[in-house]
Amino acid sequence: MFERRVSAGEDIIKQGDEGDNFYVVDEGLFNIVVNGQGVIQISQGGSFGELALMYNTPRAATVRAITDGVLWAVDRVTFRRSITNNTFRKRRMHESFLRSVPILRSLEPSEIAKMSDALEPVEYEDGDVIIKQGSQGDYFYIIESGTALVSQLDEAGNEHPLPRLRDGDYFGELAFLNDAPRVATVTAKGSFKAAALSKDAFVRLLGPIVDILKRNTAEYKRINQRSSLPSVEGE
Repeated sequence: MFERRVSAGEDIIKQGDEGDNFYVVDEGLFNIVVNGQGVIQISQGGSFGELALMYNTPRAATVRAITDGVLWAVDRVTFRRSITNNTFRKRRMHESFLRSVPILRSLEPSEIAKMSDALEPVEYEDGDVIIKQGSQGDYFYIIESGTALVSQLDEAGNEHPLPRLRDGDYFGELAFLNDAPRVATVTAKGSFKAAALSKDAFVRLLGPIVDILKRNTAEYKRINQRSSLPSVEGE
């Protein structure tokens, strides 16, 4: 990798250009702009620029420095040789999971492929709380192996068990879509493995989530109705 220092207001990559490097943020704050609209900000530890290198497509967004910053970059050839082969193997494993999720049925095959690249493997031990009722939701989960217990507190503070979640089930999508607090607590029972997708990654790859979902009008209406009901995410 090589270092690149940037100044506030500088465009590191421009939408429509050919991809040359992949970047990791060491210092600074950066705005991701799609069609003239800022969609997300990336700070230390974040990264950008991988899509054009992986898919040989023009840059999907402009990345503009909000502050002075320091980036570490990898050129196209090194990136593809070191990273892409492993990513493609992971993608094939995850694509089938994503296609089974109703809220994602309006996505194009190329978009499913991009999402599968962004999934992160997560593991939990018996008794670990994966999501807690009332907390903000930043991740959506697809279970690869294991079982999860689901419970919900009513207004009186009484806890009610809900159907368990198992291999191939998903949860967390309601808070993921509408910024509402989690409507239930999900706890690992035994060893638990899942693929997790962060909301930031979804927006960076595909744009605003609601705009994607509105392609399927019926599913969008169903999600809106479910978000107002006291039911568990994923059921």
